[in-house]
Amino acid sequence: MCRGLRKVYGDLEAVSGLDLDVPRGNCFGLLGPNGAGKTTTLRMVLGQSPRTSGVLSIFGESIDSNLREIRQRTGIVPQADNLDPDFTVAENLRIYGLYFRITSSVLEHRIPKLLKLVELDHRATDRISTLSGGMKRRLILARALINDPDLLVFDEPTTGLDPQARHMIWSLIHRLKRNGKTILITTHYMEEAERLCDEIVIIDHGKLLAQGAPGEMVRIHCQKEVLEIRGELPDRLFDNLGYKRNRFEQAGDTYYLYSDDTTELLETAAVLPELACLHRQSGLEDVFLRLTGRELRH
Repeated sequence: MCRGLRKVYGDLEAVSGLDLDVPRGNCFGLLGPNGAGKTTTLRMVLGQSPRTSGVLSIFGESIDSNLREIRQRTGIVPQADNLDPDFTVAENLRIYGLYFRITSSVLEHRIPKLLKLVELDHRATDRISTLSGGMKRRLILARALINDPDLLVFDEPTTGLDPQARHMIWSLIHRLKRNGKTILITTHYMEEAERLCDEIVIIDHGKLLAQGAPGEMVRIHCQKEVLEIRGELPDRLFDNLGYKRNRFEQAGDTYYLYSDDTTELLETAAVLPELACLHRQSGLEDVFLRLTGRELRH
């Protein structure tokens, strides 16, 4: 997809020599803290913002010479609700389809199918103002499918949704992937990335920090288990257990102790009965925080 992708604003290098390959038919996740360069990267990929340098191609075609054709084969699900409140549910799809010069006869056949896919067929004549947040997200997804795209780009697809609505969006994305769509997604939800993505990259300050399958990332960057301990730890603890700096982290009054040995962690918890301890398996969130830091971003 891109080689050496860079974006510079004055003295700020927002994206620094990024290399990305998105295999066809896969769900590919782009993760990073606020200000990491995710949105800037997406805007360049979609041809919405010029790049400073680098090579960028989609479907094997350069966006410099084939942007119109690429857009015809791409569907975008933005984070913001940009549905037109002046039109009904079905009319929003119809108007959007006309931008792609899809004929009325094709739209009359396609719109009911898309509304059924996202379970909004019973709301076709309703105004946008009557829809819940989850319904609007599903309608935006249906709109992104109006041109039957090969590539779908999701920017934070489930932000602000309740668990039921989130799971429905996940189910739809899984279905689209089974149907052969290529999916590029940005998300702040690590569970979402683990459930949906075949491969992820973590970027920060415009640079690629790590890339791989979610499970592979956890194996490479974290031990199998983690013990969260809240409270003041005795100084002798780490000396007695042989813990090294790269095996524990601290954020506020919480310590995170990593190990491949469950027994070691449970023994640690047993000698600290006065402290709140949580023993769990390591996950993608641990990888993310280890690579990008636990400090709050403003």
